[in-house]
Amino acid sequence: MSYDEVEIEDMEWNKDLDAFTYPCPCGDLFQITKAELRLGEEIGRCPSCSLYITVIYNQEDFIQHSDQNSKKTLDPSKQHAVAVA
Repeated sequence: MSYDEVEIEDMEWNKDLDAFTYPCPCGDLFQITKAELRLGEEIGRCPSCSLYITVIYNQEDFIQHSDQNSKKTLDPSKQHAVAVA
């Protein structure tokens, strides 16, 4: 069972850790990365103890950025015909 449920908006972005963080009762920080969020992970873990939190967020908010990049490369209006012999 998770220690707590925390909204992603209540977490802080930590540049040094490259992760969203939230204070753990042990004195360390629960952590979850953007890559984990894109994969649908919802557990923020504390590296110093066995506690973890359930992160409440919208996965689409984190997938959208990578989808936009792939749409740019697959845009049919920018594709060129190639002759094949």
